[in-house]
Amino acid sequence: MSAPKIAVQHGSAILASASAALGAISLAAVLCFWFPAELTTPELRAIYPMGLVRALLQTTIAIAFALGLVSAIIGRNKGLGLAGTAMALVATLLGGASVPVEEPVLPSGHLGLDWFLLDLFLLAIVYVPLERLFPRVPQPVVREGFATDLVYFFVNHVLVHILLFLAVLPAITLLGWARYEPLARAVVSQPLPLQVAEIVVLADLFQYGIHRLFHRVPLLWRVHAVHHSSKRLDWLAGSRLHLIDIVVVRAVTFTPLFVGGFSDAAIRAYAVGVAIAGVFLHANLRFRFGLLEKVVVTPRYHAFHHAADAEAVDKNFAFHLPAIDRIFGTQHLPHATWPKRLGVEGDRIPDGWLRQCLHPFRS
Repeated sequence: MSAPKIAVQHGSAILASASAALGAISLAAVLCFWFPAELTTPELRAIYPMGLVRALLQTTIAIAFALGLVSAIIGRNKGLGLAGTAMALVATLLGGASVPVEEPVLPSGHLGLDWFLLDLFLLAIVYVPLERLFPRVPQPVVREGFATDLVYFFVNHVLVHILLFLAVLPAITLLGWARYEPLARAVVSQPLPLQVAEIVVLADLFQYGIHRLFHRVPLLWRVHAVHHSSKRLDWLAGSRLHLIDIVVVRAVTFTPLFVGGFSDAAIRAYAVGVAIAGVFLHANLRFRFGLLEKVVVTPRYHAFHHAADAEAVDKNFAFHLPAIDRIFGTQHLPHATWPKRLGVEGDRIPDGWLRQCLHPFRS
């Protein structure tokens, strides 16, 4: 096949994937308009600029429809392109961005679908183009394990309130006695940037300890190995975390912050920052950061933690500060190279969210 034809086929695959993704997001967003009490987050409903949201939804539906048609005409991915077009059409038939929402929305148990869609949309429009333009390893957008990681992304967003409650439960109940009020008052009186800087150091120390324990204790490793089972890293791969992994690591990381007396604003700022870092550190980007790699953890640094190369196994546990790995002798960062292989050596971890959730408890 000639180079121009290969380029056309490659381009059509990207268009088909984009159409399917945008079509699915559009359809789910329209359902949020139809069932706001059940599907959307009350805290977010209060701040949405609805005019902008409706305009963005209408634009997304149109783009999904157009990209699907083009990819179906010029490429081989007709099924995926037509699926995106069909979902955009169904979203339109259901009312599109014109679905009325009666105010006030009555209180109800909610799924948080809007938060999942918003985060997925924003991350995709940032990282998908970056990973296509500056990939460390050329790979399709919908790569091996993509569907599994998308389910993880959805579940972790939908259960965010439950997971957060379980994570902070030790600080609320079991360790309330450990809070020393004079120290807490001194901590909270500090400027916000200083509190956040202290949180980064303290949280990473505790995160390092529990992270290393997950690699040492066999049962904990079976849980954490799910995260390491990804053979390809990208912006979505960091979402592959077993529910037990999430709760335990967050509990160990955040409990000292509550007990230490840091302000809610500082803890929230750190929580947002660590979520952003989690996506960035797993991204399929070839950027190198020179001397900065000695100061903060970068995608190359964290990629070696996911490596199956023998010399890199059980290295680079720190999530923010490489100095912690240097102090404890667990740093591995060869000059100007990347891991040769990713994943778990002798990997027997099945694909699929449910099978991976059950895997640690099977013989």
